[in-house]
Amino acid sequence: MSISFKQLAYKVIKETRKPMTPTEIWEYAKQNNYENLVSSKGKTPDRTIAARIYVDMNNNPDTKFIKIEEAKPRKFFLKELASEGEMTRIREKEKEVVEEPEGNTKYSERDLHPFLTYFADTFMNIHTKTIYHERSTKSSYAQWLHPDIVGVNFPIDEWHKEVLEFGMQFGSQLVKIYSFELKKELTFSNLRESFFQTVSNSSWANEGYLVAAKVSRDDEFLNELKRLSTAFGIGIIELDIEDPDSSSVLFPARYKPDLDWETINKITVQNPDFRKFIRRVKNDLNSHEVIKQMYDKVYEAEVLSDLIKK
Repeated sequence: MSISFKQLAYKVIKETRKPMTPTEIWEYAKQNNYENLVSSKGKTPDRTIAARIYVDMNNNPDTKFIKIEEAKPRKFFLKELASEGEMTRIREKEKEVVEEPEGNTKYSERDLHPFLTYFADTFMNIHTKTIYHERSTKSSYAQWLHPDIVGVNFPIDEWHKEVLEFGMQFGSQLVKIYSFELKKELTFSNLRESFFQTVSNSSWANEGYLVAAKVSRDDEFLNELKRLSTAFGIGIIELDIEDPDSSSVLFPARYKPDLDWETINKITVQNPDFRKFIRRVKNDLNSHEVIKQMYDKVYEAEVLSDLIKK
């Protein structure tokens, strides 16, 4: 009987009774022949373990895991094994709200692209491609026509070859297409413009997301952000440039089953990056193989901080 990576992490930490990094969890699993308990290992099992734990911590209110904030690199532990003092400190940490002055960032929106690419690849199984507005033939309003980054999720690894060919023969939609608009921060001062810019340039995709490195924690602001997200189906992602694995989806996007082909054609005509993206998706589907090198490069979490201009 096979178990998941999350179950493996729980088993190892409970057995060792100490905080561990994802790499330490996997090394212990190999030493004790637990690695054979998981059905699919992949090329980077330690990274998969980290992703599964973070997803559980972000989305599961009853998660069994906690993160040891002071540890470098990050270590995970179990709530049931943590002392009352440790749990009190963690709860206080979660309540802290740090508001930095608006505009107090030295990095640009484009500096955030590798962070979104890492998050999309690791936690959403999405391959991304940066779309440069300045390359559009009508760049004056390109930022309202197409987003900063587009992405695709393939079923190639999940579906049998014959099923893929059958779907393509009947014109079925076999991929999910995503749209991402990036901002350095989201506050009341830029919420309306940022949100409706995202609505404008993501209407063609299956899912659209507004992404920022800093999101105001003001209760009134978050209520308005949630209201807009629910009303228009736009998802919200917050990137963590200090700890990329702690990035999270604050509000999920609403899936739209139909693509807007007229707008897709318009963007394809006007922007060469988008045109290459469309061609790449088609070629990968036809060949039943995703050529990852043709999408945005996915950096390891440990080196992302070296890429940003803080």
